[in-house]
Amino acid sequence: MRTVKATAAAVTVALAAGAASVAAGRFASDAALKAPPGKPLPTEPRLTVHATAAGQIALTRHLAALRPGVYGLAGNGTHAVVGPVLGASHSADTVVRRLERVTQGTLETGDKVRLTAAVHHGDPRSALGLDHRDVEVLGELGALPAWFVPGVRDTWVITVHGLGATREHPMNVMEFLHRQRFPVLDLAYRGDRGAPRSPDGLNHLGETEWRDADAAVRYAVDNGARQVVLHGWSTGATMALRAAVRSALRERISGLILDSPVLSWPTTLRALASARRTPGALLPLAVRAAQGRTGLERDRAAEAAQLTVPTLIFHGPDDTLAPWEHSRRLANARPNLIALHTVAQAPHGAMWNADPEAYEEALRRFLTPLM
Repeated sequence: MRTVKATAAAVTVALAAGAASVAAGRFASDAALKAPPGKPLPTEPRLTVHATAAGQIALTRHLAALRPGVYGLAGNGTHAVVGPVLGASHSADTVVRRLERVTQGTLETGDKVRLTAAVHHGDPRSALGLDHRDVEVLGELGALPAWFVPGVRDTWVITVHGLGATREHPMNVMEFLHRQRFPVLDLAYRGDRGAPRSPDGLNHLGETEWRDADAAVRYAVDNGARQVVLHGWSTGATMALRAAVRSALRERISGLILDSPVLSWPTTLRALASARRTPGALLPLAVRAAQGRTGLERDRAAEAAQLTVPTLIFHGPDDTLAPWEHSRRLANARPNLIALHTVAQAPHGAMWNADPEAYEEALRRFLTPLM
């Protein structure tokens, strides 16, 4: 009897430990699978506003606050735009940047803020002065809201945001695309505000969301587009990549622009979970839990090898969420089809922010043959 009781106790302990491991893995995987749209990613540090003056703002001294370029600054009910680091007025604890404008709320000393790649707030008309229409794209889960900015060309650009962002993020390049006279369809997809949720309520990191990008391609073709170019950021780039390979209308996709593409979702999931202070021992459990919950495929590079359209990748070595090495390897393997524009000192999804002029010039050169 003692042996039976001991065995039963050991089995009970093992089952409890197994259940605890599963629960811990699910909790850790939530960092990526339940990332809310429109909120800065946990990899971005919280900064304190130390002071504001005419055209200037002093922020906590941090490597993030010293990045070159232009960024949104998001807080609790506030949004502002900051430009380059200014050369004077720094202290041991602060960095002073140019304050371009405050687009929502007010900035007060002591406010907690994070840098974000989304520079614009609102819609194309209120933020950029561009005429647009609110349209609905019929996806497999229901109607997907989108902004359509008309242009005279019969090649459309479909923009698809990524992790922690909304369709406000692609407005960074919308003015440029409008100057090039491209019609632009800026898509909100499953899980976004105003769009249907995934049946399981989870973000699949592009694995199923690509069908919404495919629906946008169909909408464009049905409304007069001869060809489309897909421009995606982060997991939006994954969606664009998958649509270019799998879509029934892939012959209408004439080019891809991939900004910070997530080509290794386990790496991205680990980084997000780590940023939420998940213990290292739980990270393998988080990856297994995510795969079990969503059916994510581990190998996305194999799919990228099937590309047949010209592709421009914007990526850089300072992206801690989606390693640059995967993009570099992809470009090196297909040099006649895939070009890599390397951007230094830019976090995930913010390649435009680091140097808008260089980004847009690379875009112009890539898009000119596709016009």
